[in-house]
Amino acid sequence: MALLPNPFRALVIGSSGTIGAAFVELLKNNPSCSELVEVHRHSEFPMNYENLESIKSCAAALIPTGPFQLIINTIGVLHTSKWMPEKRLDDLNAEQLEELMKINAIGPALTIRYFSQLLDPNNSIMLTLSAKVGSIEDNRLGGWFSYRASKAALNMLLKTAAIEWARTKPNTALIAMHPGTVNSRLSKPFRGEQIGRPAKDAVTDMFRVIENLKKEDSGSFISYSGEKLPW
Repeated sequence: MALLPNPFRALVIGSSGTIGAAFVELLKNNPSCSELVEVHRHSEFPMNYENLESIKSCAAALIPTGPFQLIINTIGVLHTSKWMPEKRLDDLNAEQLEELMKINAIGPALTIRYFSQLLDPNNSIMLTLSAKVGSIEDNRLGGWFSYRASKAALNMLLKTAAIEWARTKPNTALIAMHPGTVNSRLSKPFRGEQIGRPAKDAVTDMFRVIENLKKEDSGSFISYSGEKLPW
């Protein structure tokens, strides 16, 4: 039986980004979504992975607004104005690796920890965007050391939390989802406008998968098409 109830209340983390904003638009137009709360760097209760303490304080401030049946975390980084993904081992540097680990793995893991208290214990889904390039088994091209490693770390952290939640939150599914290539600032330097698709299409695909998730899917790494991906 599908886990997402009707109606449901939703929380979108990273709602000022391309995919986050598209999820907000989709949920606002979904009659089953009775209430929607947005979190980003400049929201009423701001959250910024450059300041990890903001995760705990944001979650604490939002407790009175819960519980939520759906929490979607869209925060992630591939490149910045300072550097691009590494093409070879000689490009690997500690600063880049540390920053991506902080934003793509540590921040989302702490979000799972602190925002778990906002989930409806009866029926709920918490989804974090990951990336197929974080799959160790699927890695055939190499490169992108920091991004691959940070997403692989995120997947392990999420899977480990899901094992615990099977005991403590048996009616909650914790999911890592690959959105595919989306036309966004993140993908633009990598021909995202040519090979990607609009964010609206991406979130429509992802929400179709979300609607059909079951509690047995918790701890899964899933593509926007519903395909189970190898870790």
